[in-house]
Amino acid sequence: MNSYSKVLLRFAALFGLFGAFLGSHMAGAGSIAFKSVHAHILVVGWLTLFAWAAFYKLFYTKKSMLATIHVATAIIGAVGLTVGMWLYYVRPFDMPDAVNTVFFIVGGSIMLLSFVLFAIIAFLTNEQDNPSH
Repeated sequence: MNSYSKVLLRFAALFGLFGAFLGSHMAGAGSIAFKSVHAHILVVGWLTLFAWAAFYKLFYTKKSMLATIHVATAIIGAVGLTVGMWLYYVRPFDMPDAVNTVFFIVGGSIMLLSFVLFAIIAFLTNEQDNPSH
């Protein structure tokens, strides 16, 4: 397994575990207070990172600066977006609204950048990038 795939797969596993735990907690508590955070943990954190791990395993095995930046922004963006959503919607701490909003926006913007980088990589990838195929 290449390092890009391994890192993304491990973070996807952590997001999946945390998302499932959060869903179980919500069901047990009979509350949907974390519904948006829960959904994004599973979709952005688990599903997206897992899909990108599969892409790097199946189609793209070479090392590149673009791929390294993509993987870094994917992880930072997924964490930043979901923590930002939690801070913004749940408001667990007495922080100014501006701090919560900026955290949410910055995390989401980094995640958006990660999607843009992935699209570039996907369109630039060819058969020579994965010698096993």
